[in-house]
Amino acid sequence: MQRPPIKHCRECGTPVQYRLPDDGDTRERAICSACDTVHYENPLNVVGTVPWLGDRVLLCKRNIEPRWGKWTLPAGFMELGETTAQGAARETREEAGALFELEDLFTVMSVPRVGQVHLYYRARLTSEVFDPGHETLEARLFAEHEIPWEELAFRTVRETLQRYFADRKAGRFGTHAFDIE
Repeated sequence: MQRPPIKHCRECGTPVQYRLPDDGDTRERAICSACDTVHYENPLNVVGTVPWLGDRVLLCKRNIEPRWGKWTLPAGFMELGETTAQGAARETREEAGALFELEDLFTVMSVPRVGQVHLYYRARLTSEVFDPGHETLEARLFAEHEIPWEELAFRTVRETLQRYFADRKAGRFGTHAFDIE
């Protein structure tokens, strides 16, 4: 599900045309017919965490669409002016109301069919008390055998959790980068 094409120039409001820019670019771009502004369309970054405590991870039950009522890791769109780590921490505070120490980057997933890149950090929880925000119905800890695998909201969450528990069993955590078609 790609985003809709750009229709009007963000600089002057004139309708755009999709064509090859005059600078030798090899991709069609939205180009303003009045001011010649070239508009580039880039992926959105989704940032979040795998909050853990002992052998359990924290999941949030979604109170928003898409996938209302399904379980997810705390994550959301990165904002302008923040780093990926700052965005992941902000989303974890907003969605779970969790207290934690941010750790290393854990997964980087390109999801080209929806124009997104997902980045998850590990986060060691420092408390079992959660105060979820309005986007979350419930936040709770799950051991691996308790994960509601069939009720997970997104494939990126499933893939991240599978790698987390595999690394935990192996006794070392790496960084995993892969594509989801």
